[in-house]
Amino acid sequence: MSQSDAQIIDACAIGNEQGARPVGMFEVVLTRRKRFGWRWQVCDQSGKIFADGFERTRPSAKYQGERALFFLLSQAHLNDRSAASSED
Repeated sequence: MSQSDAQIIDACAIGNEQGARPVGMFEVVLTRRKRFGWRWQVCDQSGKIFADGFERTRPSAKYQGERALFFLLSQAHLNDRSAASSED
C-alpha cells in the first residue's frame, strides 16, 4: 500500500468517526452492442445499476451516461440540502 492510499484510508476513517456518511463511487460503463449501437449504464461499486440506455454512437452514449451520472449526483446533493434545512 502506498503512502497516498494510506492517507485516503485515514481520511475515510476520520470522516466515519465524525459521523460523515461513506461516499459511494459511481461509474459510467459503455458496452458495444452488435446491431444496436452502444449501451450505457451508471453503476455503483457493487454493480447496482442506477440508470441505463442505448445510443447509436459511442459519443452519444458517453454523453448520455455522463449526463445521467451528473443528474444522479445533483439530485443527491439537493436531497441532502433539503434534509439538512428541514432539520433546523
